[in-house]
Amino acid sequence: MKPFNRPKLPGQPNLRLDLGHLRTQFTGLNPRDPASWPTMPRLALLLLVSLLVVLILWFALLQGYQQALAAEQNREAKLREEFQQKLVKSVNLDVLKKQREQVRQYVNQLEKQLPSKAEMDALLSDINQAGLGRSLQFDLFRPGQVAVREYYAELPIAVRVNGRYHDIGAFVADIAKLPRIVTLSNLNIQPLPQREGVLAMDATAKTFRYLDADEVAAQRLAAAAKAKAAKK
Repeated sequence: MKPFNRPKLPGQPNLRLDLGHLRTQFTGLNPRDPASWPTMPRLALLLLVSLLVVLILWFALLQGYQQALAAEQNREAKLREEFQQKLVKSVNLDVLKKQREQVRQYVNQLEKQLPSKAEMDALLSDINQAGLGRSLQFDLFRPGQVAVREYYAELPIAVRVNGRYHDIGAFVADIAKLPRIVTLSNLNIQPLPQREGVLAMDATAKTFRYLDADEVAAQRLAAAAKAKAAKK
C-alpha cells in the first residue's frame, strides 16, 4: 500500500526549504567580517551581543545593590547596638544620676583633703608636730621643689628622724591620720650604732594641694600650647 501524501496547499511554506536556506546562511561565515554576513546571522549576532550587554549590566547593578545592601545591614547592626546601649542607659538613668552624685561628693571630699597654697605651711607644721609628739628627733626636714600637675601640686619633703621602733611606727600612723593627704615613700630604717635601741628612718613625705585659679589658667594655657606645637 502506498503512503498517503498530503497534498500541499497553495501558499503553504515549505519547511525543508526554509530550514535549508537558513542553514546555508550560517555556513561559510567570515568571523573577521560580520558586515558581509547574511541577514539572519547578523540578527543573531546582534541579539547575542545585546544579551551579553544586558547580562553584564545586570550583574554590575546587582553587585552594586548587594554592596549597598551589605552596607545598610552593617549600619542597621550598629544602630541596633547603639539603641540597646541607650536603652540600657535610659532604664538605669536614675541609678546613673545617683552614682554621679556619689562621685561628685567623693571628689569634693578628696578636694577638701587637699590644702590650698596658704595652708601648706600649717600642714608642714602638723607633720613636724606629729614627730615631736612621738619624742622623735628630726635630723632632716627639707621641703623640695613643687611639682605642678594637671589638677594639683605635689610637694616632696625629705625627712630623717631618730627614735625608738614603736615611736616611729606611731609617727607613721599619725601621718596617715592627718586630715590632709600625706604619703610616705622611700622608707629606709636602720639602727644607730652609737645609740642602743634607737633607729633612724629616712623617708620622702609627699603632700598635695589643689591649684588656685591662676595656676589652673596657666596649666590650661600650657596644655593648649603643647597641643598646638604637637600639631605642627
